[in-house]
Amino acid sequence: MATAKELKELSADDLKQRAAELRETLFQDQLKRRTGSLDNPAERTTHRRDLARVLTVLTQKTKAQG
Repeated sequence: MATAKELKELSADDLKQRAAELRETLFQDQLKRRTGSLDNPAERTTHRRDLARVLTVLTQKTKAQG
């Protein structure tokens, strides 16, 4: 995933879209974990951290605008 510096260059709409994609990915990871077909549990942690990073940058952008 992108670093916070790279995420800051994206627009708010792009960040919202990326957050939605990561939420969907986390949902799929949760389903796979419950069915026992999750190959790499560390990916779930990575996706959670990426989502947090995106939401943090998005919050910073929205506070700076208004």
